[in-house]
Amino acid sequence: MAVVTQYVVIRDGAEKMTFTSKAEADAHDKILDMAEALNPLIKDSELFTDEQQLEDMALFLAKERENVLIALGAKKPKKPKTEKVSAEKVESSKSNDKASSKAA
Repeated sequence: MAVVTQYVVIRDGAEKMTFTSKAEADAHDKILDMAEALNPLIKDSELFTDEQQLEDMALFLAKERENVLIALGAKKPKKPKTEKVSAEKVESSKSNDKASSKAA
C-alpha cells in the first residue's frame, strides 16, 4: 500500500486544487490571496460587468505579478543570463585569436 501526501487548497469551502508539494500549494494559495485583494480594485473600475470575468482578470494579474510590477516601473526586468555567457565566449575567442597570432 502506498502513502501519498497531498496538499489541498480550499477557498470558501470549495476545493480549488490539489498539489503533491507544500511549496506549490503555498504558491497557489498566495496567488489566490493576491487575486482576492485585486478584486475590489478591478470591480471599482466598472470595466467588467460579469463576475466571472472580474475574477479571471484578478487571477491573471496575480499570476503575472512580476510582469505587472515591471510594467508599472516598480521592478526592473531581469537581465537575460545568455548575454553574460555569450560575452564570456567572445572574450574567450578573442584570447584564442591573440594566442594564434602570437604563435604565427
